[in-house]
Amino acid sequence: MPVRRTSLARPVLEVAPSLLGMVLRRTTDEGTVAVRITEVEAYDGPNDPGSHAYRGQTARNAVMFGPPGFLYVYFTYGMHFCMNISAGPDGQPSAVLLRAGEVTEGLALARSRRGATPPAASTTVKTRRIADRDLARGPARLCVALGITRDANGADLLSRDSAIQLLPGTPFTGSPATGPRVGLREAADRPWRFWIPGEPSVSPYKPHVPKRR
Repeated sequence: MPVRRTSLARPVLEVAPSLLGMVLRRTTDEGTVAVRITEVEAYDGPNDPGSHAYRGQTARNAVMFGPPGFLYVYFTYGMHFCMNISAGPDGQPSAVLLRAGEVTEGLALARSRRGATPPAASTTVKTRRIADRDLARGPARLCVALGITRDANGADLLSRDSAIQLLPGTPFTGSPATGPRVGLREAADRPWRFWIPGEPSVSPYKPHVPKRR
């Protein structure tokens, strides 16, 4: 059964853990890569100082203010893309940041995008040896593995015609682990990060470190 938009129109703290075990699948001219979602973070719009939507709608965060089930992609630190799935009712901005996943389809293409060779491979080409668990371990790496850039912003993940789709996969039915969100200056203590316990593709926790002036 496909993912229903109504299932994403609930409060974001319900939607976020429900995404664990689902699959995000992207098809391009290069091929297809699919990732099983293993770690997420919830952002609750005007109720959350850590959310991009906390201070209102802008051109950058407009997707968060629309219907649930759309991809919100942003550029951060001048070098990385991160992606979220819009959640909650239309007009009530909230989103779920996709933090990490396990590549389940298109492993060779994901490795190529990450500039990696298989861990046990031998090659004369200068590439990095990256374990499969690390290919999409962290929000920026996840975007690279799937070939996600700002061009994907606003994609309808529930449309059959979309090149980027959210699929049911095998949803995680256990109790997710929870903890503080990563690298936030505000509302950093809220335990709104959810992950599959014992899953090796989950990213390490890093608190925000203020820059020295």
